[in-house]
Amino acid sequence: MRKNQTDAERVIWNHLRNRQLKNLKFFRQYSVGPYILDFFCPEMRLAVEIDGGQHVEDARRIHDERRTEFLKQNGITVIRFWNNEVLNNVDGVLEKILEEISQCHRS
Repeated sequence: MRKNQTDAERVIWNHLRNRQLKNLKFFRQYSVGPYILDFFCPEMRLAVEIDGGQHVEDARRIHDERRTEFLKQNGITVIRFWNNEVLNNVDGVLEKILEEISQCHRS
């Protein structure tokens, strides 16, 4: 677990915390099995991951794919955003999260 958030994580957390998004409870740095999720909404079984440039590297990308598959097998939907997406278009990111919540809610 990291103590310090990235700028992008801090920006998105300011919108997710305290039930600001659809009155849903999100947790930061949430542990599931061997993994730590950036943000997690247990009610929707939704993980929100904010990725930096290191996630482009082959080894990291393979790790992320395995991680996503593990979470999927445990009933968790994962939605990922790049740091620059969050920093440059937080409204668009929040809209995508809301779309995913809508999809989770229908399931």
